[in-house]
Amino acid sequence: MRLIQISICCLLSLAPLFAKAQRLNDKHVVSNITEHVLINGKAYQDLHYLCKKIGHRLSGSEQEQRTVAWLQSVLMEAGADTVWLQAVKVPKWVRGAESFSVSNGSRHIDIPMLSLGNSEGTGGKKLSGNIVLFESIEDLKNVDTATLKGKIAFLNVPFPEHFPCTFDGYSEVGSNRFSGPAIAAEKGASAFVIRSLSTGVGSYDLPHTGVTSYGNAKRKIPAIAISNKAADSLSAWIKSGKTLTGTLRSHCGMQDSVLSYNVIGEIKGQSNKIITVGAHHDSWDVGEGAHDDGAGCVQSIEVLRTFKQLGMRPRNTIRVVLFANEENGVAGGKVYADFALEHGEQHLFALESDAGGFSPRGFSMSMDEQLKELVRSWSDILFDLGVYDFSKPGGGVDINPLHKKLQTPVAGLLPDTQRYFDIHHCAQDTYETVNRRELLMGAAAMTALVYLVDKYF
Repeated sequence: MRLIQISICCLLSLAPLFAKAQRLNDKHVVSNITEHVLINGKAYQDLHYLCKKIGHRLSGSEQEQRTVAWLQSVLMEAGADTVWLQAVKVPKWVRGAESFSVSNGSRHIDIPMLSLGNSEGTGGKKLSGNIVLFESIEDLKNVDTATLKGKIAFLNVPFPEHFPCTFDGYSEVGSNRFSGPAIAAEKGASAFVIRSLSTGVGSYDLPHTGVTSYGNAKRKIPAIAISNKAADSLSAWIKSGKTLTGTLRSHCGMQDSVLSYNVIGEIKGQSNKIITVGAHHDSWDVGEGAHDDGAGCVQSIEVLRTFKQLGMRPRNTIRVVLFANEENGVAGGKVYADFALEHGEQHLFALESDAGGFSPRGFSMSMDEQLKELVRSWSDILFDLGVYDFSKPGGGVDINPLHKKLQTPVAGLLPDTQRYFDIHHCAQDTYETVNRRELLMGAAAMTALVYLVDKYF
């Protein structure tokens, strides 16, 4: 009995040494991952092809079809054990030619604009009306119908600048774009104009598009976004007492839904449990979809590629999912979660990159507190990658259905946010705005997190 007690005491005294040795080993592995990705990573080359050879990739477009085929080939070349397509029925919205101008009777000015995604146009006909200014969504909700009937509602709400994290500002005003056209339509407006949800100024002072919805509105009116500077000018003119008339012409509108695909590649693990790493392959039809979300796609592929090239054999299956239709429907994320639920798949964890290709700063998390504490305990291992912030909730739009339906723990890569909404959903979202090292550091951070989750979850 005495011998057994001594043995137990010895084991307990050695436990901190084992833990310390394991910590040092994890730091060594993460260091190897980082070095390998920074030297050998192909994400930047992949992004160049996606942006320059394919370009923007609106759901249902010919470019999106080419993207699906290309992503299949890249996943196979990266070393995936299995690659397959998951069919997704996606909405097809087409922009077409469009223009917007304003006049005060003596002066006529063309205003750069972008129709909001999923909105209806004018059918190619001119639509004119006096412009009525609103400086809050509440003012629009409370306006008398007679005041707005037959006129153009102009919602001029600046992007909130006081948040250190720009995604917090975006969250505060995002519903204005999504629900504004339906509210204006119910109030009798003939069209809806919104100040772009953007921090962009100077050379990036461009209109920014994004999805909208008419909800249960009985009428669908044209809805467009204009740049910050244009919004400031229109607001100043109206406040000075000038009567402004806007003239809009557009050809946008919804067409029949079409078939697209989630592109899936995986490395088989020793267990039946799955770790999903993903991003969305569609983008808006302006710019090249570099940060949103080409960066996330090539980073996710880099995770798989790194596991294969370093000979890292995962305990669980590492599955890369490149989702269809995040921008104007989230059909890909819903189909993936439904499939997982119907087939009884065990999803251990899901990680998404959909916040741009800038330097990593942390990971958002939606999971129980015990798992959150475990992830936070790795902060010293991940710190050299620039990762320190684990404070925010959330995972990502595409993996949220997985979280809701299967209670899967989810996380999202959090890059530096300061410049993201300069280029979000506009013509400036191009390959040239992505820095190679920042992109690769994000890929390395994702790979490191997946390695730790695979080992300890």
